[in-house]
Amino acid sequence: MASVPSLSATIQQRIADVLGADPLLRRSDRADFQANGVLGLAKRNKANPRELAAKVVTALPADGELIADIEVSGPGFLNITVSDAAITNILAARAADGRLGVPSAEKPGITVIDYAQPNVAKEMHVGHLRSSVIGDAIAKILEFEGETVIRRHHIGDWGTQFGMLVQYLIEHPHELDASPEGSDGEESMSRLDRVYKAGRALFDTDEEFKTRSRKRLVELQAGDPETLAIWQQFVDESKIYFYSVYDKLDIAIRDEDIVGESGYNDMLVETCKLLEDTGVAVRSNGALCVFFDDIKGKDGEPVPLIVQKADGGFGYAATDLSAIRNRVRDLHADTLLYVVDVRQALHFKMVFATARRAGWLTDEITVKHIPFGTVLGKDGKPFKTRAGESFRLVDLLDEAVDRAKSVVREKNEELSEQEIEERGAEVGIGAIKYADLSTSLGRDYVFDLDRMVSLTGDTSVYLQYAFARIQSILRKAGDARPSPHPELPLAPAERALGLLLDEFGNTLESVSETYEPHKLASYLYSVASAFATFYEQCPVLKAENSVELRENRLFLCELTGRTLHQGMVLLGIRTPERL
Repeated sequence: MASVPSLSATIQQRIADVLGADPLLRRSDRADFQANGVLGLAKRNKANPRELAAKVVTALPADGELIADIEVSGPGFLNITVSDAAITNILAARAADGRLGVPSAEKPGITVIDYAQPNVAKEMHVGHLRSSVIGDAIAKILEFEGETVIRRHHIGDWGTQFGMLVQYLIEHPHELDASPEGSDGEESMSRLDRVYKAGRALFDTDEEFKTRSRKRLVELQAGDPETLAIWQQFVDESKIYFYSVYDKLDIAIRDEDIVGESGYNDMLVETCKLLEDTGVAVRSNGALCVFFDDIKGKDGEPVPLIVQKADGGFGYAATDLSAIRNRVRDLHADTLLYVVDVRQALHFKMVFATARRAGWLTDEITVKHIPFGTVLGKDGKPFKTRAGESFRLVDLLDEAVDRAKSVVREKNEELSEQEIEERGAEVGIGAIKYADLSTSLGRDYVFDLDRMVSLTGDTSVYLQYAFARIQSILRKAGDARPSPHPELPLAPAERALGLLLDEFGNTLESVSETYEPHKLASYLYSVASAFATFYEQCPVLKAENSVELRENRLFLCELTGRTLHQGMVLLGIRTPERL
């Protein structure tokens, strides 16, 4: 089915056809919509704004088909009230479409999104939460809008510590051996952690081992088969752990999407040569550097992007620049997104500028760092354990699920223990994701599980409860079926809910343009709140003994449920039918 333009888009277009300019339509507390673009247009054309507004009123009569009332207020504002029939008809059109009338992009492109970047042989901590959750939601929303999305999990799987790890495993060959029954994520991480700590202790105290480790790093970078095979053991063992954590977080990670730092190793020398040959990068004290006139340190001296170190080693810049070349040249991306915390803002600014100087990023390619703030404890400081270490991500997830199970058990005593386990996971993980996604990207937020799993306020549990309540109403409806009735007048709460449901597509369009999932979270909360008011003020199953009214209100319930469900799917949050 073709997409369904929203009422706001339809009205905006009709006014634009009369004015020949954008009417700047927005929601209003004085009517359904207000158009305030008349003032600017009148000023530019040296016309009387009220006369120009009156021209629109004449051209768009309040005939009840679309517009119930249109009036000029103040110096030339247009206050527009749509008809009840128009609201019901537009919702009926949305309900008839599997995509709820949301259009697919007219010219979809190819977006590569870089997110979820854990490190091999290291535990995932709370710092990995936001990149994973935000990146997953953005990818889902872009795909729903019709974009081709290529996920890239740029894991830390290369660098100096691997010489140490490989050498230790060569000298202690059975340290990573799994039990005959296989291993789960916790067991894998336990082995990796044991090897890392033992290797580090030896590296710091045994000069001969340190020397052997450094030689091993050279072997690794040179592609020695034995060294690479042992390095691969660390990567494979880490993936078992990664997948177990992401399974808890309810985020799908595919093996083919994991292209870590090592994936660009063969390109590093060529990347540096291209930069040096074109003069984009220059040698400074033996290192290959890119300098910028507008980036200086506290001492006023230029801060360079170091692409290659004086000792010949490569840093993050060389890898990231090689990744850009690969993603543009080989993956044919026209948009590159990097969901990485705000502390890396300067690094990406320099990397992007370097890639543009080199011609690898052209004007046709959009590249954007999507920075995010820090997860804080209740004390307002970065979230740490009492020992001052970062919280293990898996511990936070387990605690959220345990807390949610208590809430579910208290709310519904009829659920079996298995159902409580299932609902607890859906509610607990949803609570963590929503707390993250409902926060605007640049802001820090406080990790407060008591608030996150609350049934009241702006939480995922509130949205899930609204959805479950709707499913309960539909189950109890018996023979009554949801059906739109445009001939019926709408109560204020029905109108408010209907107008919100009509804005679903506009909301997704905005999110896909700005990469801000909190806008979708805020919209869904508004829908759930409007439904709560509707539920309180407009009886559904006991709708004044009117079959048509009952059917129309059931229709509103059903469409609200579908909208909440689709929106929460895009945020990566489950919608249990019973809570």
